[in-house]
Amino acid sequence: MIVVWIILGLVVLIGIYLIALYNGLVTKRNRVDNAWAQIEVQLKRRRDLIPNLVETVKGYAAHERGTFEAVTQARAAAAGAQGPAATAEAEGFLTQALGKLFAVAEAYPDLKASENFLDLQNQLRDTEDKIAVSRQVYNDTVLTFNNAIQVFPAVLIAGPFGFTMREFYEVEDAADREVPEVSFAPIAPVAPAVPPAGDAPAPPSA
Repeated sequence: MIVVWIILGLVVLIGIYLIALYNGLVTKRNRVDNAWAQIEVQLKRRRDLIPNLVETVKGYAAHERGTFEAVTQARAAAAGAQGPAATAEAEGFLTQALGKLFAVAEAYPDLKASENFLDLQNQLRDTEDKIAVSRQVYNDTVLTFNNAIQVFPAVLIAGPFGFTMREFYEVEDAADREVPEVSFAPIAPVAPAVPPAGDAPAPPSA
């Protein structure tokens, strides 16, 4: 009888331990989701600042259509990206496009001294700092979660209960990227090829 109670006690203890282990994994997974949500908030704030920034620069350099179009396209791509890897890539292109926009602004002293431009620039810089902090927090929570589902004995229940590895938010150096150039020149019609005089096709026989 004592042996039976001992076995039942061990079963209960193991059950409690597995429940606690499962709940711990759920908590860590939720922290990853919450950290990613914080990144998305800051990225959206960044994208919301861009139209006003473009319009401000356009008021001084309306002829820089290629630069404005590149920023607009990069912003749209970033807004439509899904998941950390795709988002990091799209945001990297957007960062480089913004760099070209600020390079245009450097040629216009009146623009650089504009109160509206300076305010937008400061807001963008503040948002970039918040993105960097949020990214660090997110990557730390991902590391904790990924480690947790790979160690024993959590690895025994991680797979069956749907706990999978999460992606890090890794941003490459924008200097290593190339933004596609946008051309507004009309496409000239292609003239039909004229065969050399000696190669003219013979008329069809009757």
